[in-house]
Amino acid sequence: MNSSILVINCGSSSLKFALIDSASHDAIMTGLAEKLGLADACITFKHNGEKQTALLSAPDHAAAMHAIIEKLQQVSLLDSVKAIGHRVVHGGEHFKQSALLDEAAISEIERCIKLAPLHNPAHILGMRTAIKEFPSLPQVAVFDTSFHQTMPEKAYLYAVPMKLYRENSLRRYGMHGTSYRFVAEEAAKMLDKQLEDSCLVIAHLGNGASISAIRNGKCADTSMGLTPLEGLVMGTRSGDIDPSVFSYLAAERGMDIQAITNLLNKESGLLGLSELSNDCRELEEAAAKGHEGAKRALEVFAYRLAKYVASMTVGAGRLDALVFTGGIGENSSFLRGEVIKQLGFLGLKLDDAANAACTRGNAGRITAADSVPALVINTNEELMIAMDTAKLAGLAN
Repeated sequence: MNSSILVINCGSSSLKFALIDSASHDAIMTGLAEKLGLADACITFKHNGEKQTALLSAPDHAAAMHAIIEKLQQVSLLDSVKAIGHRVVHGGEHFKQSALLDEAAISEIERCIKLAPLHNPAHILGMRTAIKEFPSLPQVAVFDTSFHQTMPEKAYLYAVPMKLYRENSLRRYGMHGTSYRFVAEEAAKMLDKQLEDSCLVIAHLGNGASISAIRNGKCADTSMGLTPLEGLVMGTRSGDIDPSVFSYLAAERGMDIQAITNLLNKESGLLGLSELSNDCRELEEAAAKGHEGAKRALEVFAYRLAKYVASMTVGAGRLDALVFTGGIGENSSFLRGEVIKQLGFLGLKLDDAANAACTRGNAGRITAADSVPALVINTNEELMIAMDTAKLAGLAN
């Protein structure tokens, strides 16, 4: 049997995993443990076209890891696991690429907790659980932020006193870097270009959404900042907003910093604008039936995204292609069309039939033959993590 990589994406109340064949790059098994911390915590496995869900023996990450091990044993796959890769949201400035895990690396990831307080503690818990369960296997951390470490100062610095950067690490970091790495390589292949000679604007659109400028294969700029709140309109996040909203809402509504931060992260975006939902599919259905809030939310989303595409073209230097990825980017032909229609001045012309065909796993070009290319590419962060893990663990061919 070929060696395989177990990819772990540990959240505060969930643990997503994938078992990737290191030779074929196929996903052998995937799964999700959810509702961790609640009495009805459960885990779902997908293997050989079948889906099974079971309650966990305890509502915690350790029980989820035990369930994964037991399942792998049942189907005779446990011995094929030769390394484990962990998704980590924030690596700060220390991690410019993926890294083998040891106590020193985990300590550095712990230092980044202040930059990702909702994510990094869960990642560390997942790492320590996996190390305890698989003490003899090499384990690797793959960071969402590392891809963006090639940004120049002019892109990542905020116009605030420099001591805040030097002493408090206040700067733009960006997210979704593992997705951008994968999609940039796939886009270069689709364009029949070398990655090092590819200038792209890539929009990763999901409940969390961001956009990046890729110049000659490297990140030149991105929309998310110190945290994932900055940038595009998202499912429940506001994206860009005047920072004075904090003092304004404190005075007008008596809200404190935490309440405003919660409002901007969890009650805003598509949900706040539509007063209906943060789910793009539901909003498109409602808008088609005349729901004014849904129409408003989608219009703002598309307009803000189109503005960002134009601005990111400055960072890219030229536009070899605009690329859509992520759950919304891969499936919402409506929003892709609305964005491209506003970008004619950049040489983009929509092919309606091609755009409509690119949903549910279908990738490809969605613009006319005489247009600057716009592409739909299905991201695969788990594969990227597995490939990095195999390389650092000495398993890559």
